[in-house]
Amino acid sequence: MASTKRKIQIGSAWFQTKIKLRPQHRGIHHVTEEIVGKIPELCEFSVGLCHIQILHTSASLALNENCDPDVRDDVEMMLNKIVPEGLAYRHSQEGPDDMPAHVKACFLGSSLSIPITDGKLTLGKWQGIWLCEHRNNAGRRKAVITLTGCLRDPASSPLTPVSPFASTSS
Repeated sequence: MASTKRKIQIGSAWFQTKIKLRPQHRGIHHVTEEIVGKIPELCEFSVGLCHIQILHTSASLALNENCDPDVRDDVEMMLNKIVPEGLAYRHSQEGPDDMPAHVKACFLGSSLSIPITDGKLTLGKWQGIWLCEHRNNAGRRKAVITLTGCLRDPASSPLTPVSPFASTSS
C-alpha cells in the first residue's frame, strides 16, 4: 500500500488515503466508527465532502440505519431473495456466491459522498455507513477515502469536536 502524506495546511485542501476494513462475514455491517477512526484528518476540515470508494466488485457501501441491527439483517434477507444463488449464471468459476455478489454490488453501489461540517461527517440521527459484504468468505476490503474542502482556522475555531459525527437533527 502506498504511503499517505499526512500534512494539512490552512485553506482549501484535498486529502486521500487507502484503508483496509476488517474482514467481515457475509452480511451488512455498520462500519462508521471504523472508517472515521482511520481518518483523523477529518477534524481539520470546517466544511467539505468525504468520498469513500470501495475497491471491490463483490461488496458495496450504503448509508442507512445505524442503530437497530434487525434492519441490516432484513436488508440482507431481501437482497438474497431479489438476487438468489443457484440461478444459471454464466459467470460461475469463482463460486455460487460470486455472481449474485456482483449484482448486489451494482444495486447498492461502490461509493458514498458525505458532507463534512465542523470536522465531522454530517449524518442524520439514525444514519451510519454500511459495508455490505456479499461473499461468503471475503477477506479484508480496501477503500479509498478522499476529503476535500476548507480547513479550519485554528485561531478562530479550536479543534474540540465532541463526536466525529455531526447531526442534522436539532
